[in-house]
Amino acid sequence: MRQDAAQPTSQAPVAPLATSEQQPSRLPLPVAAPAAASYVGASRCQSCHESEFRAWNGSHHQLAMQDATAATVLGDFADASFNYQGVASTFFKSADGQFMVRTDGPDGKLSDYPISYTFGVYPLQQYLIAFPGGRYQTLPIAWDARPKSEGGQRWFHLYPEQTIDHTDPLHWTGIYQNWALQCAECHSTNLRKGYDAASNTYHTTYSEINVACESCHGPASAHVDWASKAKPPYAAQDDKGLPSLKSRWNEAWKFPAEGAKFAVRAQPADPAGMNSCGACHSRRSTLSEGGKAGAVLEDSHRLAMLTAPNYHPDGQQREEVYVWGSFLQSKMHQNGVTCMDCHEPHSQKLRAEGNALCTRCHLASEFDVAKHHQHQAGGKGAQCVSCHMPSQNYMVVHARPDHSLRIPRPDLSISLGSPNACTQCHTDKQPDWAATSMDKWYGKAWRERPHYGSTLHAGETQGVRALPRLLELASSPAAPAIVRATAATLAQPYVNPGTLPATRALLQDADPSVRIAALGMLAPVDPLNRVLGASALLSDPVLGVRIEAASLLADVPDSQIPSARRAAREAALQEYEAALKLEADWPSGNVNLGNLRLRQGRVDAAVAAFQRAIMLDPQAVGAYVNLADTWRQQGRESEAEKILRDGLVVLPRNADLHHALGLLLTRKGESAAALQEFGEAARLAPDNARYAYVKAIALHSAGKRAEALALLRAANKRHPSDLEILSALISMNREAGDRRAALSYARTAAELLPDDQSVKQLLSELEGR
Repeated sequence: MRQDAAQPTSQAPVAPLATSEQQPSRLPLPVAAPAAASYVGASRCQSCHESEFRAWNGSHHQLAMQDATAATVLGDFADASFNYQGVASTFFKSADGQFMVRTDGPDGKLSDYPISYTFGVYPLQQYLIAFPGGRYQTLPIAWDARPKSEGGQRWFHLYPEQTIDHTDPLHWTGIYQNWALQCAECHSTNLRKGYDAASNTYHTTYSEINVACESCHGPASAHVDWASKAKPPYAAQDDKGLPSLKSRWNEAWKFPAEGAKFAVRAQPADPAGMNSCGACHSRRSTLSEGGKAGAVLEDSHRLAMLTAPNYHPDGQQREEVYVWGSFLQSKMHQNGVTCMDCHEPHSQKLRAEGNALCTRCHLASEFDVAKHHQHQAGGKGAQCVSCHMPSQNYMVVHARPDHSLRIPRPDLSISLGSPNACTQCHTDKQPDWAATSMDKWYGKAWRERPHYGSTLHAGETQGVRALPRLLELASSPAAPAIVRATAATLAQPYVNPGTLPATRALLQDADPSVRIAALGMLAPVDPLNRVLGASALLSDPVLGVRIEAASLLADVPDSQIPSARRAAREAALQEYEAALKLEADWPSGNVNLGNLRLRQGRVDAAVAAFQRAIMLDPQAVGAYVNLADTWRQQGRESEAEKILRDGLVVLPRNADLHHALGLLLTRKGESAAALQEFGEAARLAPDNARYAYVKAIALHSAGKRAEALALLRAANKRHPSDLEILSALISMNREAGDRRAALSYARTAAELLPDDQSVKQLLSELEGR
């Protein structure tokens, strides 16, 4: 039995959450010593900051997590029942007033569980249940806190369309519903996960149960000390013991002249204010705990790029991405708008309601009129957010506006398949209707505006053909940094020696996300060029950049690292290992650790890491594949085959496992069995060009050239820029005597690789020159 699938709390002791006024120990960060300040609690702030405290009290931050009491629990626990996929759950109170739920446990049987904490408050509230090993699991049956008139005041399931039983890792008792793993960092102040890998247990601590003052401002003891001694008037340059997070929202924005359409900011806001929001309001992974208040996100976290499935091809939100990655794309952000210009940070309320918020900076007579929005005044279509911030529901009932604040582009919906605000509202219409309507209102010039979505979509669909456009976008000073970093990320599979100059330029970029992506562009190149490009970034001021550089150079011998950089590499590797240790409860964190150990030549440690990932999640596909490949490198094919077949018992329909097994069987000389596995992989993942190519090669090797060519032609239609497929088509058609077909595919290859001498020579031969 897995330790995260234990018995109900009534049958086993539970490690309580620990709270402390003392600052927990930090992970080692040798580049910068930890701050001396400690956490003092929101109550210490109240005496001097009464208005801010009053605004915060009752806010979503203040109510982010609470003890489950009659005052905090919103759900119906009066013997209310809820049915989901054949499981009848009941919400009730025990004889002593404890809130309880009877639902399916880790063994699939109904058991009674006491509610320990509430999680969130509106528009839904979830509940945490204590399990052995310091775990708190999030119940996926949530309470809809909206008014009944809006469909609320009911129990509902967060995965209404999925069948999730007790064997699924997404079951509420499983690994991915673990509070400390998934949620805790952003719902409490000064949280330390406290995961112990050896015992697979948690001793999680926090200073305050909710999102309090020091979550954003940082530990305040030094500020309290300053306040006890300082006397007015206070000098602006005084070190008050806390970073300044002010945005000057109420005075910074002015219309430069009478009739000007847009207000401008008098001077840029200190980015620390907005950075304090990013760590929790973004789709990201964690690199370190206790990051410095106001520091750039990449100094403590790794931001998700604008790629599928999280984003649509043009960068609009798709999965839950928590606002930050969207806002970083916006013209608002590029022109100096901060979160606090629109949101009061303590209450989280808007600075103004409706269009009045927008017309603080956008001239009302120009934009809040029918000639602009083309809708009836006072209606939904006349609201700025309807067109520029269309909402999408997450967690079933939580409507989240898209903070990329974009102009609707129904023409991109036609070419890219991305949504647009027009047809999201007019659901009975098509994008071409919306585009034609906009032509009538605004002329056709709007269609000519270039949009980075076309290039990002090409990067995901056109293979190496998109490389020049991706490099151009990545280096464009006019594009938002997150867009440039995404372009560089999409370019990574197609880099070649000719892209090194562009890569080196991106390594010097001012934005850390671009530098991180540029380091990824160095991964396929030779060790010398990796060292030349990456070694300087081992001492980068941003943790995320140092970690990426250390990972990139982990397999380079000391003798090839400049002597002046060796200490920096060692320090950065220690930081990387600390980050991986922090993610040791994640299967993906263990896969990353295994990959690092492989690059370091520490095979036994790599095997242990991959095995641990499988222990944590038996459906961790990457761990099976990487472990099998590790065994292969050691010549232990029987162990490799066993682990792949073990994975297929758990995941019989996984294409990656079938493909890996096919490669193994090919090495064993079992070509017929291998072909069967390749065929299954291609069938299960029809969009994977590599799997179609490998199956075609296997068919050709089996003497089935006609079948192979038919498969390759179909794959070429789906992936017209895939070089492996083109190469196979050229070779097989040439072998079959179809010189015209081979020449046609060779010309396509020459378009994709115009500077490749071998392609030029092949084309010359086929043309008879």
